[in-house]
Amino acid sequence: MPTKIEKDAITGRETTGHEWDGLKELNTPLPKWWLYVFLATIVFAIGQFVLYPSVPYFTGYFPGVLGYSQRRAVDQAVEQVIAQRKAEMDRIAALSFAQIQADPKLLELALVDGRQAFANNCQPCHGAGGGGRPGYPALAAGAWMWGGTLQEIQQTITYGIRSGDADARNSAMPEFGAGMLTPAQIQQVADYVWASFYGNKDEGAPKDVPKDVAEGAKLFADNCAVCHGAQGQGGREVGAPRLASQVHLYGNSREAIVAQITHPHMGVMPAWHARLDPATIKAVALYVHSLGGGE
Repeated sequence: MPTKIEKDAITGRETTGHEWDGLKELNTPLPKWWLYVFLATIVFAIGQFVLYPSVPYFTGYFPGVLGYSQRRAVDQAVEQVIAQRKAEMDRIAALSFAQIQADPKLLELALVDGRQAFANNCQPCHGAGGGGRPGYPALAAGAWMWGGTLQEIQQTITYGIRSGDADARNSAMPEFGAGMLTPAQIQQVADYVWASFYGNKDEGAPKDVPKDVAEGAKLFADNCAVCHGAQGQGGREVGAPRLASQVHLYGNSREAIVAQITHPHMGVMPAWHARLDPATIKAVALYVHSLGGGE
C-alpha cells in the first residue's frame, strides 16, 4: 500500500514520515545555490583529476594531461634564483673587500649570504651572533689569536686551524704537565697568570694566591713569554692567545689556567674551502667582521 503523505500543519510542507517525540521531519529540498556549487565542485575535481597528476599505481602515477610536476616547478624556480644569485656572487668573488664595502647594495647582499652561511656552518660551534661557546672563540669579542682583519679572517675560514690542510694555521702549546714543569711550578705559573693578567690582581684575587708571585713570573718568562708575550699580550704569529684579557677560550677560572698549562686543549677548525665556494667564504668573512670584533 502506498505510504500516506503527510503535511506539516504549520509550514504546509510534506514530511518524511519520521517522527521523534512529536517532532516530524520535513522533506525540505536543498537550496538550488548549494546544489549548483556542489555540482560545480564535482566538475572541478574531475578536471583536476584529468589535467594534473592524480592516481598512483605500482610503477608510477598518472601524470595528467598537462604533465605538470610540482617538483619540476620548484627545481626551475630554484635554478632561476641560483642564476640570479650567481651573477652577484661572481662579483663578490672578483672584487676586493674594499670594493665590496664601497657598494652598499653588494655589501648588503654579501652580509645576508654570509649570515645564512654562518648559521648553517659556523653557528653550532661559535654560537648565534658569534657569541662563542666554551672551547670555541667568541668572534664578536675581538680576542683574535690569528688576527681580525678581513683578509686574516678569510684566511682562517678558508684553510682552518690544525685542519690538516697544507695552508692551515697551526700552533701547539707544550704539555707542561708531562715533565716540563712540576705540579708545584704549574701552580706558581697559574698564580702569576691569574693575579697579573686575568684582571684579578685586586678585589677579584682568590685568598690562596700569594702576594709574591716572583717565582711564577720567572717561570712564565722562561717558558711562556716567548709565545704569549712578556705582558701577556699574545702572539698572533704563532696563534698564542692574549692572556691579559677578560675573554679566555677555555674559561676564566684559576682551575682552567692550571688545566691548560698541564694538559692543553688545542681545538680544530675545518678548512671550509672544501665545502664553501670562494664568494661564500668572502661573504662569511664580511659577516664575521661585522659582528663587532673585526679590526
